[in-house]
Amino acid sequence: MSSLLDLRVADLLDAVAAREPAPGGGAVAALAAALAAGLVSMANRFSENGSERPEELRAAAAALADADAAAYEGYLRAARSARTSGDRAAARAALDAATDVPLAVLDVAAEVARLAAAVTADGNQRLRGDATAAVLMASVAAEIAAVLVRENVGADDSRAAQAAARAADVRALAQSVSGQALA
Repeated sequence: MSSLLDLRVADLLDAVAAREPAPGGGAVAALAAALAAGLVSMANRFSENGSERPEELRAAAAALADADAAAYEGYLRAARSARTSGDRAAARAALDAATDVPLAVLDVAAEVARLAAAVTADGNQRLRGDATAAVLMASVAAEIAAVLVRENVGADDSRAAQAAARAADVRALAQSVSGQALA
């Protein structure tokens, strides 16, 4: 598969909607985090205190979109192979590798949400709506990532509980920021 980043928006939407296992929720979460980071970058450019960190996060999240699709395709190959060879360990290892990507998306999304929340408070107030949108998008990306971690490893795995707790923290931040924006 070519990079999702090289697709036109219409083609990306078609790829997500296609009857193919990837790109799926993980890639979409990564792209949402990248878009959120892009909004923070834009808002920072209108601020005297702007940093380059949002751009770094945008690049990291964008790369995770392709990484997610590749990791999931690798898992599917390993699972098909395990059906014929009986090598369940390889399939489990591939699933663990596929789980690392949404965990990374969650890390990026959480940081993007924190940066965006700071911009809503301290940045150019004419861009507060954009920064609020970034917090909300990052929160959704974090939630999706946490759900995917749980789907991959099951509810009994500590990574699922940790991901859920981190996503809940990001959700609380997003609710606070959007509540202030709507007050």
